[in-house]
Amino acid sequence: MGRVLFINGGSEGHINPTIGVVQELISRGEEVVYFTFEDFREHIEKTGATVRTFDGQKFLKAFISGGRNYLLERINGLLLTADIVIPSVLEQIKGEHFDYIIHDSMFGCGRLLAQILKLPAINSCTSFAQTKASFDKMLDQLSKNIPTEIVKHIYDEFQSLTVMVKEKYDVEIHSPFEVFCNPAPLTIVYTTRAFQPFSEAFDQTYKFVGPSISSRLTQENFHLTAIKGKSPIYISLGTVFNQAIDFYKLCFKAFGNTDHTVVMSIGKKAQISDLGEIPKNFIVKNYVPQTEVLKYTKLFITHGGMNSTNEGLYYGVPLIVIPQSADQPIIAGQVANIGAGIKLQMQTLTANQLRESVDHVLNHQSFHKAVANIRESFQKSGGYQQAVDEIFKFKSQYDI
Repeated sequence: MGRVLFINGGSEGHINPTIGVVQELISRGEEVVYFTFEDFREHIEKTGATVRTFDGQKFLKAFISGGRNYLLERINGLLLTADIVIPSVLEQIKGEHFDYIIHDSMFGCGRLLAQILKLPAINSCTSFAQTKASFDKMLDQLSKNIPTEIVKHIYDEFQSLTVMVKEKYDVEIHSPFEVFCNPAPLTIVYTTRAFQPFSEAFDQTYKFVGPSISSRLTQENFHLTAIKGKSPIYISLGTVFNQAIDFYKLCFKAFGNTDHTVVMSIGKKAQISDLGEIPKNFIVKNYVPQTEVLKYTKLFITHGGMNSTNEGLYYGVPLIVIPQSADQPIIAGQVANIGAGIKLQMQTLTANQLRESVDHVLNHQSFHKAVANIRESFQKSGGYQQAVDEIFKFKSQYDI
């Protein structure tokens, strides 16, 4: 039996793909100690893992203090979280033995902790993977639009933060790529090479296991009998950037009192009462069991988060993607590139455009064919079980 240290941040997009992995590790005899935010304690404890936490509010405050306007600022924000995560984790595991570490690809200072603890490391990548070359190219392109003096100031801050990390933790940071992508000897990527952009750039240390879809272990107030046989349109902007009352009302305008049954999940931050009168053909909830609803869905209008996109394509549902932030524009672009859906812009969106886009996707077989192809690649890929197969091969390599 191996003892696993699992490090993650506090976001459903980064946590949900790991749920099945942790359950599978435990079912095969591993002991998992999982660090995250207190908000996710119950969620993770149901897997059988031991949950420990670091201060989520201090973590987010440190991350945001790096700046929000540019990617380099966010990298600095990640470095600023080191003083929240590292001392807390080291204090809580003092005197304990671990055989290896699995860390998130972005949050939790995983690469730093792996080096401090001298543990074999596995990277859990919940978005598209990046090579150093592709990341550096993206950073260069984004930096071209920033005034030179601002770039210099942000980069000087990055250099001073790397010096601080070296002095405090005796770990050297050689590039922004190391901070943002936390590279490791093995990277588990929760998609397939068929969906990963420029997949030929990735060597065999990257294992594309496909979507990690498992029971969310939560109870929702939603009865699937209401949609069985009705092939609904499903609308959700995910769990973070979903306070979009104007968008939800625009959906009423686009699809209200039509022949479509529409299920709309508005998240926990918005109030259903703020939406006004709800059309009779709409089912509106703060939260729905997404993977269950998608089994009956004919079209998914989504923000394009990696989890939601993976889940929609896994169940063979064409997508209308309206990206909000983070990596969502890249994911939306890839959905359009493979022909599995259409990308729209929230800023210029009209009810007519939304309605016409839905009609276009539903009525053109090319979308359904592309979705069927990617669905096949996803469903054959193995998901969390394949991820754990790869982890056990890695253990053999390192004689763990």
